[in-house]
Amino acid sequence: MKKYSKEIQIGLVAIVGIVILYFGLQFLKGLTVFSSDRNYCVKFADISGLSASSPVYANGYRVGVVEDIIFDYDHQDEIVAVIGLDNQMRLPKGSRAEIASDLLGNIKLELVLGPNPADILAPGDTISGGLQKGAMAQAADMIPQIQAMLPKLDSILMNVNLLLADPALKNSLHHIDQITGNLTSTTNELHAMASTLNHQMPQLVKNADGMLANANDLTRNLNELDLAKTMAKVNNTLQNVEQMTAKLNSTEGTLGLLMRDAELYNNLNATMMHADSLMIDLKQHPKRYVHFSVFGKKDK
Repeated sequence: MKKYSKEIQIGLVAIVGIVILYFGLQFLKGLTVFSSDRNYCVKFADISGLSASSPVYANGYRVGVVEDIIFDYDHQDEIVAVIGLDNQMRLPKGSRAEIASDLLGNIKLELVLGPNPADILAPGDTISGGLQKGAMAQAADMIPQIQAMLPKLDSILMNVNLLLADPALKNSLHHIDQITGNLTSTTNELHAMASTLNHQMPQLVKNADGMLANANDLTRNLNELDLAKTMAKVNNTLQNVEQMTAKLNSTEGTLGLLMRDAELYNNLNATMMHADSLMIDLKQHPKRYVHFSVFGKKDK
């Protein structure tokens, strides 16, 4: 068996090590080593830290890697990124790419796929790219609004300090302590009242049961009444009243004549007047009507 010299062996080991190192670096960068990817170009105006070996995602799934960045010094506003996608990945027309970053500053490329998956791009075609407004970008957009609010916040804090320095606030807090104490006392009293009611509740329930029993007895008695006889008696009474009223309204009887006969009323009135005059004259001249003498003589 032919033996190689140590120099040749060292050289072969060095070559194998370099090849392994190259493919290892390619693998660590995320580049496929033994398979051919579909390459597409993405045109940017600003890559914002995007570099070769940055991952490419579609709907949150990693589908490729950025293989190269091409900067055109003649047209500095056009930067082309060459991306390699998996062979099974089909890029629909109308797709675009957005550069996104997380809170840790890691840069990735997000593919926004087109609406028609049947109409696909050919390998080597160019799509448009831009920046994705993530949480950090939205926070940066809010900085001008925050700066505009700072003077108002300063004024609010000043007013709060003036309010806290007001002696009336201290007095109010002192009164609040008193009110809290009063509320505590009231709560204790209510608790004691509730305890008393709890003790008296059985007796109240018993009294209520008695009242319900009396109500039931009253209802039973009302049910036992002969309403037909009662209504008949009421009707008879009403008829008697109607008859008496009719007699009063007629000219029959003394009361009817008194109420209806004006001449009888006038005669009675005149008689009463004469009787009244007679009584008055009797009081004033009794000797005209009563004659007596001790010796039996009569006045002439």
